[in-house]
Amino acid sequence: VLMKLRKPRITATIWSSGKVICTGATSEEEAKFGARRLARSLQKLGFQVIFTDFKVVNVLAVCNMPFEIRLPEFTKNNRPHASYEPELHPAVCYRIKTLRATLQIFSTGSITVTGPNVKAVASAVEQIYPFVFESRK
Repeated sequence: VLMKLRKPRITATIWSSGKVICTGATSEEEAKFGARRLARSLQKLGFQVIFTDFKVVNVLAVCNMPFEIRLPEFTKNNRPHASYEPELHPAVCYRIKTLRATLQIFSTGSITVTGPNVKAVASAVEQIYPFVFESRK
């Protein structure tokens, strides 16, 4: 079942096992508040719901650099961590295993970061900045 809340603006996928996945929140606090509101509305519908085991599993962030990036040069300088296949995808995929974060770096300077939590995403951006700065246009 797909259920949407207007405030906070989240979309919840409810599985038959009882697991609920909330997406669309802009912060960890908003995600927790939305999950609690969702549980309360399901209780009002007559379902036996207990709010337990809340955890943030994935965070997505987008940041823009004030310059463009030379992707072939960036990939060559960061070879074991960076992969660039321009025929398949227009971005460099850069993985930081210690943070469990993945960065999609575009030539326009836009970087999409996916990680397990906000802290890991923030430190991934701080880690990548010097490497990206070297390959600016």
